[in-house]
Amino acid sequence: MWALFYRRQISSSQIILLGFAFVIALGALALMLPVSSNTRTVTPFLDCLFTSTSAVCVTGLVVHDTATHWSAFGQTVILLLIQIGGMGVITVAAAITMASGKKISLMQRSTMQNAVSAHHVGGIVRFTGFILKGIFLFELLGALALMTVFIPEYGMKGIWLAVFHSVSAFCNAGFDLMGTNSPYSSLSAYASHPVVNITVMLLIIMGGIGFLTWQDIRQNGIHIRRYRMQSKVILATTGILLIIPAIYFFFFEFAAEPIGKRIWLSLFQSVTPRTAGFNTADLTVLSETGQTLTIGLMLIGGSPGSTAGGMKTTTFAVLAACAVAVFRKRENGQFFGRRIADDTVKNAVTVFLLYIMLFLAGGMIISRAENLPMMTCLFESASAVGTVGLTLGITPGLGTVSRLVLICLMFFGRVGGLTLIFATLPATKNTLSRLPLEKITVG
Repeated sequence: MWALFYRRQISSSQIILLGFAFVIALGALALMLPVSSNTRTVTPFLDCLFTSTSAVCVTGLVVHDTATHWSAFGQTVILLLIQIGGMGVITVAAAITMASGKKISLMQRSTMQNAVSAHHVGGIVRFTGFILKGIFLFELLGALALMTVFIPEYGMKGIWLAVFHSVSAFCNAGFDLMGTNSPYSSLSAYASHPVVNITVMLLIIMGGIGFLTWQDIRQNGIHIRRYRMQSKVILATTGILLIIPAIYFFFFEFAAEPIGKRIWLSLFQSVTPRTAGFNTADLTVLSETGQTLTIGLMLIGGSPGSTAGGMKTTTFAVLAACAVAVFRKRENGQFFGRRIADDTVKNAVTVFLLYIMLFLAGGMIISRAENLPMMTCLFESASAVGTVGLTLGITPGLGTVSRLVLICLMFFGRVGGLTLIFATLPATKNTLSRLPLEKITVG
């Protein structure tokens, strides 16, 4: 794949963009094969494209129940697409190059740096090796834990179920094979099962905090003071975004449930909107307040350089820090005794505006095209652009226009706002000259 993309002088952002598009197209063609469906018939191209995009972009929105529509071959294709999407197309290409013993050029290293959101090109090959080992270790441990539940229930089929759900959870994909019990049921049958809840939630969190945070944890252990500022911000923001929503869900949304189930439902519903897409509760019975909170969590998503999508926890944290700085009349936002660079603030504002505009535009287009309530369509739009996969049940019945909108949103959400902008817009040369300054009143 490297050779295919490097024949022309294209940027790292364009390589990432084209890489994802190439894998999505390949996956759609594979899913169109008669052997991919249980009925051994050709699945319509748009359905296959939607499923392939959802898998590669680790979203989880589906137009066909994964367990009942797709054959074992089709499910395997979906699992491979999820794994490639979670690891990142460039990381997979780098792994193949490293395994073949070929040298990786400086341009390739730069692309790898952008793909995993590393700060420096130096040591990127070694860091990629660390990522690959970490991914397979977590997925293996998750599969072994889930086997203790699924094998007693499903026999040897439980091994496949454990592997599939472990990979899907770690990659924050949200695809499940529980439709044989009840179509589109996700993990609702295990709403109060401790092993399934703990395993899936830990896999989602570990996949979503980012590879650089892993590196800090590995190198510095419990000595949090030694962590990079980014890792501290990610861990602190992740903790806040897990605890506060869980408290809300516990006291207001699931108050009628028994205390044990209530705890698990609240914790899981706080974790899964962080781009995971599994659900253990019926989301249609949530109040509009609960659905709005879930939309906010879906839009924020995971962290940079992770398997998760969304505008990212760091974007949310930077915007919050800048707001605090304005309130306290400080010149710059700050974290842990360090000020935030102006370029970081500009990027955060840009990403935030892009996600909000796409989220609103997607919801409005779907609402107009399908004549559905705006709140329901905004939920679907947020789920797509945040690469989450949670739904209020309208996805399978959407028309062609709405499906194409969701496909575009999922692709944008996985590739990333800045990557898409840098890949599509021509670069402008920086000059020493500056325009005259004039103030404008805001607020």
